[in-house]
Parts: sequence; C-alpha cells; structure tokens
Amino acid sequence: MRIFRPARRHHPETIIALIDVVFFLLVFFMLIGRMDATAPFDVTPPTALTGADMPAGGITLSVAADGTMALDGEEVFLQDIDQRIQSQLEADPDILIRINAHRDAVLRDILPRIAQFEAMGARDVVLVVTPPGPAR
Repeated sequence: MRIFRPARRHHPETIIALIDVVFFLLVFFMLIGRMDATAPFDVTPPTALTGADMPAGGITLSVAADGTMALDGEEVFLQDIDQRIQSQLEADPDILIRINAHRDAVLRDILPRIAQFEAMGARDVVLVVTPPGPAR
C-alpha cells in the first residue's frame, strides 16, 4: 500500500515585516525632515546675552502684567512715553532703551513700543530677560 503525502503548502509571505520597515522609514524621515518653512535667503538668528551684565545708564521702560507702563520708575501714560523718549533721543542718540516687562505681559503691548522707538532713531533697544533657574 502506498501512502501519498500531501504536497507541502507554502505559507504566504507575512506582511508584518514589510509594515515594520515602512514604519521605521516613516519615523526616520520625520526625524530628519524639516517641518518649518525656510526663508529664501540666509537668516542668522541673534545671539542671546543671557547672564551678561546690563550696560549702565539709559532709559528703562517697565511693563506690568496688566499693561501699565512706567518710565524710569515713574508711571506714565502711553502718549507721554513717546514724547519723553523722543526728547531723550534728541539729547543723546546713542542712549540705551531697556524694556523690563513682566513675564505675563501681553506681547502686543511691547512690540509696538519697540517699533516706535526704532522709528524715532533709537539704536539699541534691549529686552530684559531672566535666565532659567536650576532644574528641579
């Protein structure tokens, strides 16, 4: 009596290995790819001077969290700031303008002031920052 063995069936290729390879390629290209828009020209960002001593002298504009402003320690109205800065810039065009804003101050209160000071002819406008503390 002859016993016939059935022909071996080949198992179909599993697609699991292919999915792993595609997943690793996807992760690789996501990590090396740039997701932000690039400028059509070379842009070199400024270097922060965190921790460096602030130069002495100049004008200090303080901005509170609610948008209230003070010039050299004296609370002033918005329209008076431009007039007082302009008079000091006329006396000394190289004067340093320091902006010391509360960390919760809204940026829309600060940026127009910087643009206005530069339009008046200010050469140096400095934002005062606090360096991060030690890791906890």
